[in-house]
Formats: sequence, C-alpha cells, structure tokens
Amino acid sequence: MRVVANGIEIEVDDQGPAGAEPLLMIMGLGMQLVGWPEELVQLLVVRGFRVVRFDNRDIGLSRYFDDRDVPSLVWAALRHSLHLPVRSPYALADMAADAVGVLDALGIERAHVCGASMGGMIAQHVAAGHAHRLKSLTLMMTTSGSRRLPQPSLAVRRALMSRPQGNDPEAAASHLQRVLGIIGSPAYPPDPAWLHARLLANVRRAYHPAGVARQLLAIIADGDRTPLLRRIAAPTRIIHGRDDPLVPVACGQDLAARIDGAVSDIVPGMGHDLPAPLLEHFADGIRENAARSR
Repeated sequence: MRVVANGIEIEVDDQGPAGAEPLLMIMGLGMQLVGWPEELVQLLVVRGFRVVRFDNRDIGLSRYFDDRDVPSLVWAALRHSLHLPVRSPYALADMAADAVGVLDALGIERAHVCGASMGGMIAQHVAAGHAHRLKSLTLMMTTSGSRRLPQPSLAVRRALMSRPQGNDPEAAASHLQRVLGIIGSPAYPPDPAWLHARLLANVRRAYHPAGVARQLLAIIADGDRTPLLRRIAAPTRIIHGRDDPLVPVACGQDLAARIDGAVSDIVPGMGHDLPAPLLEHFADGIRENAARSR
C-alpha cells in the first residue's frame, strides 16, 4: 500500500497483528523493501512483531525525485576527500523524517527500529532526532561515517561504481549478482540460480539507478554522525559481519563503543548481506534487544 509520509508518497508493507509490537525496518542504498527477506519478516511476526517495511524515497515504488539533478558522484567524492561541503538533493535527515512519517501514517506512536547499511545511517538520525518515537534500535552492517574508520577496498569501490552490461532486467540482475558476490558473506554463499531469480524479481518490481545515485550523494553529504551517537538513548544492538568488505567490522565496533549501553553482535563469516542461514539469528537478536526496552 502507499501512504503519504513527510509529505511524499511512500510504499509500505505492513505484516503482523495490529496490536503486536511495531518494528520499522529501514533498508539500505538502492535496496527496496523486499531487500528484507520475506522469511525474516515471518520469523519476526512469529516472535511477536508487527513488521513494517517501506521503500525509501527515490527507490522501489515510492516517490522518485527525478525533478532534481542526477549528481556527479566523482565530483562529490573529490570534494569530500578535500574536506569540502557536499550538497545533495535531499539529506539522510529527510529520509529519517520519511521513516517517522510512515509511523504517523499508520498511527504508530512508538516503534522498535532496525536499519541496515544506509538504513542504519537513517536509523541513527531517527534515534537522535526523534528519540520519543523509539522503543529500541538495531543497527546492522552500518557506520557512523567517521573518517577515522577503515574504508572499503579499491576492488569493492570499483564494483559499486560499475554499471550493468546492458539495459534489460537480466543485465541489471546479473550486475547486482556480481556486486553481491564481492560484498556478500564468504561463509554463506547463496545458490547462484536462487539469487539471480530473486534479484531479477526485484529489478522487475522497480529499477531506478538515478535514485541510487541521489541516495549515495546523501550518504556522502551526511559526513560524520559521531556527534549524533551521544544522543541515542534507546536500547541498541549492533549486528555486524566480521568479514564485511564494504563496511569493515571496525565500523560496527566503533558504534558499539560510542552508543551508551549498546550490545555488540559480531558475526563470523558474515559480509554485507542477509544470508538465509543467519535469519533466525537476526530475528532472535532483534527480539532480545526489543525486550530490553521493557
């Protein structure tokens, strides 16, 4: 279903009993709400949650911002490297306001929040700027954006900046599969045919590279969120892969050290994805953290 959140149309998926504990799940860069596996959603519903997923602005079935320019990421990266300000068509704080707007649209006063990758960056803004709306916070494979922290390797950066070898859905799905092969979990490689079919279904649902570029620019422009971390008061769990090549494990360890009372869950063999064998582990961790809010 589509709701109006923060003044824009946002696509939402809402599962579980209306009276269950609400859990808002925020996905990462270029990822649609279906990036949260349906299997994980069902595991969370069984554990007593009302699970709300949504497409971030500029992606999936939510509103696109094609009236704004597609940014030059090379120029933005150069300015960032020189410690110069970077402008973006919208900010991660705006996307955090979208997330809170989804809660408003559904009549949810307070929710548990889980964010992955860029979604975790957005969740940091929600926790710091809208603390009264949070019951608990789970941050998965994400970072504060501090320049002190390790960065992805050149090979990973090249993979992220590469483009599909064609314009059809098959080419886009194959491209995404190559990228996931580089940043995914080394201990939990998915079946290639299964992964391709899933990615192809996602591409056919929606595919919007210009939105991905604008989201990436919002990440670059957001800079270092370390000052925000001191304002996070909700019970927090950090889930991070020990073998994450995109957001190195030191980033998760840094979050755990800087957020008061945070619990750290460093998962061996996990990279920058949500492998099927770990979904039960993730669901248990989210439930355990939610229980801390009581």
